[in-house]
Amino acid sequence: MWTDEEDRELVYALFDMVNTGNHKADNDFKSGFLGVLEGVLHEKLPGCGIKAKPHIESRVKTLKRDTGTVFDMVNGVGCSGFGWDFNTNMVVAEKQVWDGYVQSHKRAAHWKNRSFPHCDMLCIIFEKDRAMGKDAVIADDVLEEVSRNESIDTKFEC
Repeated sequence: MWTDEEDRELVYALFDMVNTGNHKADNDFKSGFLGVLEGVLHEKLPGCGIKAKPHIESRVKTLKRDTGTVFDMVNGVGCSGFGWDFNTNMVVAEKQVWDGYVQSHKRAAHWKNRSFPHCDMLCIIFEKDRAMGKDAVIADDVLEEVSRNESIDTKFEC
């Protein structure tokens, strides 16, 4: 089980890789990136004992899957009624929207009333894997929207 601090440092390290272009290829990370992440985490969290394989490899895969699930709820084709609350970092929708969606998307149930810290950064990290179609919203658009609208009721509609 990853702690909040471990998750934060992993996401920051991945984000740094994307921003600097180091170890990032077109749609994925270059080979050797797991070892680099292991080194960064050991530097930031001495004694953590986190290994590239299986720990980091598994966590990156989980974060990528979770980011995709949340992204699809808020921005997915055929998605209606979901939004994003930038203050709580949560997917928001009316009960009937959740109930209907969860019937065919079981993994989405996990995100009802649950915060997803670092989602903004994870969208940037994995954005090339998720952006699709002429009306797709990429992370830069989301971040620009956040900076324009910082009220408690700010929601990001599909």
